[in-house]
Amino acid sequence: MRMRLAAACAAFAAMLCASAVGQQHRPPAVPLVTHDPFFSLWSMGDKLTDVQVKHWTEAAQPMLGLIRIDGKTYRWMGTTPRGYFGMPAIDAMEQTSFELTPLHSRYHFRAAGLELAVSFFSPLLPKDLDVMSRPVTYLSWSVRSIDGKQHQADLMFDVDPLIAVDQPAQPVTWSRTRASGLTLLNVGTRDQQALHQSGDRVRIDWGYFHLGIPDDAMAAISMAKDGIPAFVASGNLPDADDSSMPLPAGRRPGAAHLSAKLPLGMVGTKAVERHVELAYTEGYAIEYLGRKLRPYWQRNGMSEGTLLATAEKEYRQLEERGNKFDEETMTKMEKAGGADYKYLTSLLFRQTIAAHKLVADIDGTPMFFSKENDSNGCIDTVDVTYPSSPFFLLFNPKLLEAQLEPLMRYAALPRWRFPFAPHDLGTYPLANGQVYGGGEENEEDQMPVEESGNLIIMVAAMERSEGNWDFAKRFMPQLTQWADYLEKKGMDPENQLSTDDFAGHLAHNTNLSLKAIEALGAFVEIARGVGDTKLADKYAAAVKPMPAQWEKMALDGDHYKLAFDQPGTWSQKYNLVWDDLLGLHLFPKRVMQTEWAFYSKHMEKYGLPLDNRKTITKLDWQVWTASLASTPEQYQDLIHRLVVWADETPSRVPTTDWYDTISGKRIGFQARSVVGGVFIKALMAEGISK
Repeated sequence: MRMRLAAACAAFAAMLCASAVGQQHRPPAVPLVTHDPFFSLWSMGDKLTDVQVKHWTEAAQPMLGLIRIDGKTYRWMGTTPRGYFGMPAIDAMEQTSFELTPLHSRYHFRAAGLELAVSFFSPLLPKDLDVMSRPVTYLSWSVRSIDGKQHQADLMFDVDPLIAVDQPAQPVTWSRTRASGLTLLNVGTRDQQALHQSGDRVRIDWGYFHLGIPDDAMAAISMAKDGIPAFVASGNLPDADDSSMPLPAGRRPGAAHLSAKLPLGMVGTKAVERHVELAYTEGYAIEYLGRKLRPYWQRNGMSEGTLLATAEKEYRQLEERGNKFDEETMTKMEKAGGADYKYLTSLLFRQTIAAHKLVADIDGTPMFFSKENDSNGCIDTVDVTYPSSPFFLLFNPKLLEAQLEPLMRYAALPRWRFPFAPHDLGTYPLANGQVYGGGEENEEDQMPVEESGNLIIMVAAMERSEGNWDFAKRFMPQLTQWADYLEKKGMDPENQLSTDDFAGHLAHNTNLSLKAIEALGAFVEIARGVGDTKLADKYAAAVKPMPAQWEKMALDGDHYKLAFDQPGTWSQKYNLVWDDLLGLHLFPKRVMQTEWAFYSKHMEKYGLPLDNRKTITKLDWQVWTASLASTPEQYQDLIHRLVVWADETPSRVPTTDWYDTISGKRIGFQARSVVGGVFIKALMAEGISK
């Protein structure tokens, strides 16, 4: 088994290196540990040793990696300022390469005759909900001699207790426990108040972080002032665990760190491998309409110890599955959209999933809640699910259903009294009812056409992907009500917000009108799917004249307007992507041919502006627009600009979807799930099943 795995890993690494020749990319930020909005750790620099590890909110949650080679210590991860606890600065290893795949972030380093390979592997396999929901990332190392000599070496990995708090002043406690084959070092806040707060740039402060250390390594719980200098000086860790708790996580020298020493012995040309597990468990994860729900992996009562022991037992098998998934996915992405597209999708794969939390309802039904990261913190926002939906339609439509299930149940309650669809379910992690705009009270700042159209389109696409119309049948009263609203209000929308609400209210929005028309066409498919021919015929007749009417109202010489009443304006018409995806064919091809002839004249260095008002743009919508290009050259030109932007943006945060096309700077938003929209091209290549 080990020999097969080693051979597979070697072959895969060779393939990655070969594919990277001639084109090295620099991500805005590198995903390291990516599971949900609370357990989301990134490296936001060029090298792993340039910066501290941070939560997606940019709050420091430091991890330090050291290697001692023939008596001298080097850094392979994190920073140690000069004078750290009286020590001299620790030299960084030379980072020689970096590879990014959908499930892995791999670094290579060199120092003192040794090569160190470091891998962060989050097994987010979309079709295996049990594995995907496990909050466990594997950190692994492979060390070998590259100078023909043998070297005495030991690894050290240290985790700061800041990983378990929202604010540095919060007191933490720590412990050492056992699971089969593992020593577990655990840290969490003293005051375990589950689900006590919600918000946007907040971090979890209930539950526990776990460092799972296999039995062939050593573990220590000690103050940083004791553990780190001890390893640097002697290669050892303190013999006794510190027990002076609770202490504030952020005070220095303060609360204890969790440390692992991984002995490598004499290292020659044959690689020596080690690994640990990084996990975070929280008991209750989401509150939905007053019910406290547990993570999906825990739905049958699995304990933290069993979780981590199972993850350890399955490590080798999962690594093989992860490598295979990476290879197959990258092959599929390159075939669908080219080398630039393959890289872009690899960069954004884990970010898409990690902005969600998979939980189980009381009957075990999976519910997959998104968080509107760095926007307003809303949970299960419809116009966040909409742009990310191509990812889930492509990899597992059941995950899209798990996002729509809680929203549709809420919309069916008497408390939602509007004739249009809701916007959200609350503020993460509390999904107790809409908070955006007028909430449940009034129509102020609602998105009636936007969200009604989004939900109808997504239900139609999901049901076709799943090959049945069972979900739609359960919620036909709501879907029919929203279709009726769109028939009356969608052709020429009133002054209201769309998903691009950062641009403000806009009346007579032509792209929003496109969405309404496509949604009505999608509703015809839903009605036919559930067997209501009369209803389907009614809406087929209603939608039939709308495309020609839209063209007449929107045409502005050589392009189509931003708003029906604003000549001399333009915008991306990304909502038209569903016309072919759903097989509706409501609009003639000349619409996008005309638009793309115009877009080609308005490109900026880093992409296509959203509309004529500013030079800002949205990453997800650009890929939708690119997927509607008239020629392969138009498509490749825009996608390449996006990759150049990702390589050069000065905004070193988990990839933003809202930036300036000239400066490349982030305007707002980061770490959001909407980047799943880049998978639209692959979805178009694969198609949505009828």
